[in-house]
Amino acid sequence: MKRTLAFSPSRPVWSLTRVCALSAWFLASSLVLMAETPRPEAGAASGGGLTMGTFDVDATPPVGSMMAYDPVTNRWDLGLRARGVILAGSGKPIVLCAVDWIGIGNGGQDVFKAAIANAAETIPERVAIHALHQHDAPDCDFSAEHLLRSEGLDPRQYEGTFQREVVSALASAVRRGVALAVPVTHVGLGVAPVHEVASNRRILGPDGKVRETRWTATKDPAVRAEPEGLIDPVVSLVSFWNDGKPIAALSYYATHPQSYYRLGMPSPDFPGLARFLRQLAIPEVLHVHFNGAGGNIGAGKYNDGSPGNRVVLAQRLADGMKRAWENTKKEPLSPSQVDWKVERVALPLPGHLTAEKLEAQMKAREASFFIAGGAAKLSWVRRVKAGHRSEVACLSLGTARVFHMPGELFVEYQLAAKALRPEDFVAMAGYGDYAPGYIGTAIAYEQGGYETSPSASNVAPEVEKVLMGAIKALLAK
Repeated sequence: MKRTLAFSPSRPVWSLTRVCALSAWFLASSLVLMAETPRPEAGAASGGGLTMGTFDVDATPPVGSMMAYDPVTNRWDLGLRARGVILAGSGKPIVLCAVDWIGIGNGGQDVFKAAIANAAETIPERVAIHALHQHDAPDCDFSAEHLLRSEGLDPRQYEGTFQREVVSALASAVRRGVALAVPVTHVGLGVAPVHEVASNRRILGPDGKVRETRWTATKDPAVRAEPEGLIDPVVSLVSFWNDGKPIAALSYYATHPQSYYRLGMPSPDFPGLARFLRQLAIPEVLHVHFNGAGGNIGAGKYNDGSPGNRVVLAQRLADGMKRAWENTKKEPLSPSQVDWKVERVALPLPGHLTAEKLEAQMKAREASFFIAGGAAKLSWVRRVKAGHRSEVACLSLGTARVFHMPGELFVEYQLAAKALRPEDFVAMAGYGDYAPGYIGTAIAYEQGGYETSPSASNVAPEVEKVLMGAIKALLAK
């Protein structure tokens, strides 16, 4: 029997039609209000204290352009966003940006960070760019684009005309955000469990090996019925305040964001809908959502791929966000309590991933090279061999720590960071530089499964030691 997914009567489900009907009005009115109407004290001198500017631009690709998997054939009412905050007053400004794309990797990260840093009058090292990893969304890798063009090949999903337009729009929006910045006097910290959204994708057999992968849309009821598995069950919320007035709310939750996809229509999927519902509830606050360490986490236990489940999952996540907001505790925040530390690490390449092999596949025009994103892999290998170091960053806000990490991290990294500082608030944003692909734990590479296979992970098992070393070093500082 096909399983029907129900939602608790205590949490009324909005229909997708109703959500989309409201979206056009809300986005048009709220963006004009937020972007063009100065808030009280906007641009006012902070007396040497902290200030915050916000930015929000449309990141929806036009009809005819390529997304990660398919060309754009149409658009939903609710499009993709690129939004974030500029926190200034403690050293050079810090910029946090979340984009509704599948990933931004290699040279894509370089270009985004450089443009935003220039606009915010800071340095690229103090800019964090993260994707939310929706699949009906663009990919961005300017290194892969350049590589394919230099070989006379079609860049396909890496064609970057639209992506560069978004970079330019973001730079302009960041400049406006800086000009309209308001004082920050308090930080708010809140957490709440999210019910029936996330589940572990890797189901182990008696031999300790992966026997089933529970994809984000799982048709098989027997696989859905498997235990939820290891997840981080809470959404974490960081909010910034000008005395009693909220400025921005940043949420962090670890899961793959797919409900269903490959329709040819760009979609922010259920995390974007959840963020939108919170924007409706508190329109004066910019809501920015980050995907956590969700590489081995998805909604497969609670999602069979039926279109109606997108709204169900969105409501459940929005409900958790709402309770985290209600649970928020505000604390005064001074410049001396804000810090940004970065560890630059060499992520180890796996033995199967070599420039020579990838170059040969490209020269031979092997289909597998293009299907598996070979241009991005080859660009990554070349960068690492040339001495590239990946950035692991930590934002300190009083006793709170927020990590900014590369790749599709397994949830174990997020849980380990929290366990190292159990008395404090710790959150994590994953899906920074997309180039490393999945980043498993050392044992996960022995267990098998898709995520740690040669086609999915561009790092070696030793990556756990490297990243955990960086996390421990940042917490020690």
